[in-house]
Amino acid sequence: MPTPEELRNNGVVKNVGEAPQEELATGERSTRNRVARSVLDHGPSTVAELAGRLGLTQAAVRRHLDALVADGVVEAREQRVYGTRTRGRPAKVFALTDCGRDAFDQSYDKLAADALRWIGRQEGGEQAVAAFARARIAAQGGAYRKAVESVPPEKRTEALAKALSADGYAATARSAPHPQQGEQLCQHHCPVAHVAEQFPQLCEAETEFFAELLGTHVQRLATIAHGDGVCTTFIPKTSHAPPPAAQAPTNTANASASTAGRNPA
Repeated sequence: MPTPEELRNNGVVKNVGEAPQEELATGERSTRNRVARSVLDHGPSTVAELAGRLGLTQAAVRRHLDALVADGVVEAREQRVYGTRTRGRPAKVFALTDCGRDAFDQSYDKLAADALRWIGRQEGGEQAVAAFARARIAAQGGAYRKAVESVPPEKRTEALAKALSADGYAATARSAPHPQQGEQLCQHHCPVAHVAEQFPQLCEAETEFFAELLGTHVQRLATIAHGDGVCTTFIPKTSHAPPPAAQAPTNTANASASTAGRNPA
């Protein structure tokens, strides 16, 4: 299914589905994108309505709709009729699915950045933004804590990676270049990367949380928000049992977060 990044271009779908090379050459994909955009702009539409708006034949519209349905971008529904229903089968309309709608740029990143910018202008300034970032990671961290505390110490990084992956971070755990020194937690996707570019407090709070959760100093080596291909956190081999949930992060953890959001070059 297409990702938001693939579909974002001033709200116009870029790459809906996997088109063969000959389709790329003939503009099939571009036309398919126009069909999806028309459904977004005008709501559930019949084949005839789409054909009229886009200047296409109904046969061509049906072909593109079949592909969009297969990709999970649109779905067929029975047209709602208000008032007295006429004879005959109700017309079939095509509407965006939730996934299809989410794939368009809905400016959520801008909304989040605007909200954090507003918080930063209130009393407390950047500290208020940092407090929000810590509260955010604490609120979503219950599943991470449960996963980590249910396994022995040597399995905790792997357990944290699996829990992060369940939240869309595509995380993995692997040995560091020098395995005797520790492990690397790699997050190959970051749902808030565009906002974290402007507000590194989000990365810093996450790093603090990892340190507190794993009970050891950790070091953020790279972040997607800083332009790296993956968020990489180094976790020393000498990790120990995590402290109780109510215990605040140690000074060591806070220090480990100092490189969050940027390379410690």
